[in-house]
Amino acid sequence: MAGDDIDDPDLPLADLMGRWPATIPVFLRHRMLCVGCLIGPFHTVTDACREHGVDEDAFMAELRCAARSMT
Repeated sequence: MAGDDIDDPDLPLADLMGRWPATIPVFLRHRMLCVGCLIGPFHTVTDACREHGVDEDAFMAELRCAARSMT
């Protein structure tokens, strides 16, 4: 099913947060303005990390950990 892979580089942020709502605090902790952003359906994690100056590898590790907490 589409959207089932948090590591999909083309996964839009809106889909990511919709599928794994436990990731939302990760965005907020990094003071990223992605939650509720109108561009969320178009931006990916790569886009957001670049825009906010956040290390993508470390951020993805946090997102994976948060997503796992839902299972």
